[in-house]
Amino acid sequence: MPAPDKYMSAPIVSRTDYAPTLWSVRIKPPEELPFRAGQYVAFGVQDHDDKVLERAFSIVSSPYEPELEFFIEKVPEGALSPRLHVLQVGDCVWMRRKAKGIFNLDAKSGHTDHFLVSTVTGIAPYISMVRTLGKDLREGRLQMPQRFVILQGAARSEEFAYDKELRAAAAEHDWITYVPTVSRPWEDPEWQGERGRVDDLVRKYADNLGLRPETTTAYLCGNPGMIVNARDILKRRGFDHGSIKEETYWAPGEGEVEY
Repeated sequence: MPAPDKYMSAPIVSRTDYAPTLWSVRIKPPEELPFRAGQYVAFGVQDHDDKVLERAFSIVSSPYEPELEFFIEKVPEGALSPRLHVLQVGDCVWMRRKAKGIFNLDAKSGHTDHFLVSTVTGIAPYISMVRTLGKDLREGRLQMPQRFVILQGAARSEEFAYDKELRAAAAEHDWITYVPTVSRPWEDPEWQGERGRVDDLVRKYADNLGLRPETTTAYLCGNPGMIVNARDILKRRGFDHGSIKEETYWAPGEGEVEY
């Protein structure tokens, strides 16, 4: 079995399917796994020679929740995701014992605005942030004089797995603005929202909502092509390197999908 000092066997306790290649799971590790909103943990399945075929996944759930939630996309030619896609409630994965990552909320710059841009599953760390801040606010641990603008892109609206939750959060909290956009509206005739690739809309919403470089930290998560394009747009608008945080979900050229 995989090295017990590195991995633990963790069962899937629930599963929700959103589209043929998109689903979420909740996993209950046998031991506590502390993390901060925005971090990730690696898990996977046992391969040959007792090795674990694994990948890092951003955590959707809040640190206050008893289970770990993940939003996963199946890449048909991928080595791991097709094997994860067949797993059901009761099946186990091998999970690393420590969460990692520095894709957390900027608490050092003094910026009052946060511009969170994502493609499809790249919404995961932002959900964790919203859930965590919302609970802290409701329980009086935090005041929120800041603003969240969440811009999420997908090919079709069925890929917005957490849109109802984000719309509800935006209705409850005036500091949250959520803008989903679809890039293939001709395949989604009932869609009435924003249209276009998410990186093409970065400048529009930064301008319209007054997200100025001197008061805003930008976060880019998901498709590497989007991240490169959005980063260049933000830099041309005056954002410096330190005001742009990035979390790329795969190496360029490997497993890229339309967004």
